Amino acid sequence: MSFAYVGCRTTRERNARGKGLKVYRVDHKTIEWQEIQLVGNIENPSYQCFDRNGDFLYTVHGDKDFVSAYKIDKTTGKLKFLNSAKAGGKNPVFVSVDATNRYCFVATLQGGKISTLARSADGSLTDPIHEAIIPGHGEGTVSLPHQCILDQSKSYLFAPAQGRTTGFGQTNVFRIEKDGSLTLTCRVASRKLDEPRHIASHANNHYVYQVNEKGNNITFSYFDEKAGILEPKQILPSLPDTYTGEGQASEVIVHPSNRFVYCSNRIHDSIATYSIDPFTGYLHCMGFTETQGETPRFVTTDPAGELLYVANEDSDTITVFRIDPTTGIPHYTGRKIETESPVCIIFSK
Repeated sequence: MSFAYVGCRTTRERNARGKGLKVYRVDHKTIEWQEIQLVGNIENPSYQCFDRNGDFLYTVHGDKDFVSAYKIDKTTGKLKFLNSAKAGGKNPVFVSVDATNRYCFVATLQGGKISTLARSADGSLTDPIHEAIIPGHGEGTVSLPHQCILDQSKSYLFAPAQGRTTGFGQTNVFRIEKDGSLTLTCRVASRKLDEPRHIASHANNHYVYQVNEKGNNITFSYFDEKAGILEPKQILPSLPDTYTGEGQASEVIVHPSNRFVYCSNRIHDSIATYSIDPFTGYLHCMGFTETQGETPRFVTTDPAGELLYVANEDSDTITVFRIDPTTGIPHYTGRKIETESPVCIIFSK
């Protein structure tokens, strides 16, 4: 038994139907979800994370300019609002917590930066105390970072940036300093128009996988954790070679076994499955699975790695798949959880 926290988009500008942040009691064995709380009257809680102890939850508010902190009742799973703080720029899209539990990092897409917010003892957040700007083509332009995720050692921060029309598609690596500030150690340019979006890393901290939204592909890179350097090694498509239509690759995750990688494809509405060569890190495509919903913005597994959950933003569903332990391919269970405009799912620690 665990608790699931589901962020749902809410605004008319996003054509959203969501009502806020929902809390569920979940039995992964029976795939039963029971809604126990709706945190309403909040705008676009579009990505969430926990602190290092699982006592607090932090959410960004997509398209806005702030983040919010909540205390978790570990018995009931319910959330209690603590405070909101400035994100450091417009459209915060990702939040993560450092290894010491003292800082939160926030990526703001239009803000073009990674901001560091300090965590207070009660779990609340301060306004930004440091920022790392990812510049664009010229003065006043930025390269649109879409994520700020820690490596496995928790010493570095990966920040893929999309570039789009104002900046450069790139992957940034920052060393996390003791005061929460960030020092750039590596910047790797992407293929033109690929638009790097998200990163996931293998437990060995050397194999790093990046999904590129408009390129509709996955980049495998080798990470030198001593120097903080990424070296690209392989690019594979995220769509079938017989598909000739449009696509928007969205999320990438590494299976808890570290044997498989999953990538969600919007428009094509599919999950691509890849096996990982344990000796080299190279990927091999195992196949594609229909998501049984529209616009799979986010995917995650249950803690045991037996189930794959897909948040289908435009069909108002979370669909559930059972993972084949040999091939890694997810198979639809027939189970759907109905919730409006879901875009993020995290399970309690």
